[in-house]
Amino acid sequence: MSITEKLLCSKSHEYLLLNDDNTYTIGLTDYAVEQLGDIVFIELPEVGNEFKKGESFGAVESVKAASEIYMPISGKVIEINESLVDSPETLNDDVYESGWLIKIEATGEASEQDDLMEYEDYKEDLE
Repeated sequence: MSITEKLLCSKSHEYLLLNDDNTYTIGLTDYAVEQLGDIVFIELPEVGNEFKKGESFGAVESVKAASEIYMPISGKVIEINESLVDSPETLNDDVYESGWLIKIEATGEASEQDDLMEYEDYKEDLE
């Protein structure tokens, strides 16, 4: 099973991946990174910060644009991808394996995921 088969995606182009330990990994979709172009800067939150669904938790800048990054569900940050802060261009190479942004413990209701799309539906929605 490919990683994209396990993803849920938001209309604002973030993905949500359920991990084996019931935490979640959040990142930007391949489409979002393609649209941004060469990533030159990324801002991520502190571990321990809590965000509600829809709140901005970071920002990404490319040679073309700057963009806020939004929470697909409510959660508390338990880990950030430190290597991205030093090498934001990693996002351009691999958004799903080495280019993830943060890991969270969910703090909201399961129903917060109801408006997220499976990856295939997300791709169709872009067309």
